[in-house]
Amino acid sequence: MSRLALGTVQFGLPYGIANQTGQVSRLEAKAILQSALINGVDTLDTAIAYGDSEVCLGELGVQDFKIVTKLPELPDDCLNVHAWVQQQFNLSLSRLGVKKVHGLLLHRPQQLLGANGVAIYRALLALKDTGQVKKIGVSIYSPNELELLMPKFDFDLIQAPFNLIDQRLKSTGLMQRLKDQDIEIHTRSAFLQGLLLMPKTMIPTKFSKWDSLLDTWHQWLECHNFTAVQACLAFPLSFPEIDRVVIGADSLSQFEQVISAVSNLPNINMPNLNSDDEMLINPANWNRL
Repeated sequence: MSRLALGTVQFGLPYGIANQTGQVSRLEAKAILQSALINGVDTLDTAIAYGDSEVCLGELGVQDFKIVTKLPELPDDCLNVHAWVQQQFNLSLSRLGVKKVHGLLLHRPQQLLGANGVAIYRALLALKDTGQVKKIGVSIYSPNELELLMPKFDFDLIQAPFNLIDQRLKSTGLMQRLKDQDIEIHTRSAFLQGLLLMPKTMIPTKFSKWDSLLDTWHQWLECHNFTAVQACLAFPLSFPEIDRVVIGADSLSQFEQVISAVSNLPNINMPNLNSDDEMLINPANWNRL
C-alpha cells in the first residue's frame, strides 16, 4: 500500500463530481487517517487552498505521515515575495501541527514564468535549505506546463493527473524524463474525479459527446470480473516510475474499498480510453460543458 497517498481535499471541501456526502466530518476523517496508517499509506496530500483541510489534519494529528502541501497563487500586489512565501508556509505548518513537510508544491506553477518567478523559486529553495521542506516542486494540469519550466528550474517532486483517459504523462515521454532525472512522481485523478466510477445511468448528459468512449469502458467492466476502482488503480500502479498515486475518499468505507481493491489488482490489458480532448480530461473545463 506504500505507493498510495491519501488526498485530503475532501477533508476541507465538498469535492468531486461523484461526491454524494459533501465535506468529510472530523470523525470520519479521523477513521480514514487511522485506517491509512494501519494499511501502510504513509503520505498525505493537501493544500492551503483546500478549505480547512490543513486545520482538520492538524486537529487530528499527522506527525506519523509524510505531508505534501501546496502554496496558493501569489497575489498580484505582493511586494515581498520571500516574506509572503515564508508567511504562507509558517501558517501551513502551524495549521498542520508539524515542524516540516516532505513536499511543498506550487498550485499555480505558471507564476514561475512571470516577473516574480525567480523570487518564488528562491523562496522555495530557502525553505528547503532550512530543512523544513525536503522536496520542492509543482502541481501541473498539463505536461505542456513542465516543458516550459524544466529548462529553467530544478524540481524534486511533480504531481500530475494520470488515468485511463488522460495518459499524457506517459504518451508525451514526460514520465520517463522525470524518472531519468530522479524526480519523485505523484499522480492524481485516477478516477477522473469520480467520472470513471459512476454507473452509466448516473453520468450527467453533458458528457454525452464522449458516449462511445464511456460505453467502451462500461462494456469492458461488464466483460471482466473487476470493479471500476480496481481497474482505475491498476492502471497507474502498473507504472513503476510512479512513486505515489493520490486517491481521495468521501468516507471510511470508500477508503477501505480502495485498500481492498489495491490488494487484489488485475494484471490484464486495459481498454484503450486514451483521449487528448481537454474538455474531457481537465475537470476544470467541465463547468463549460
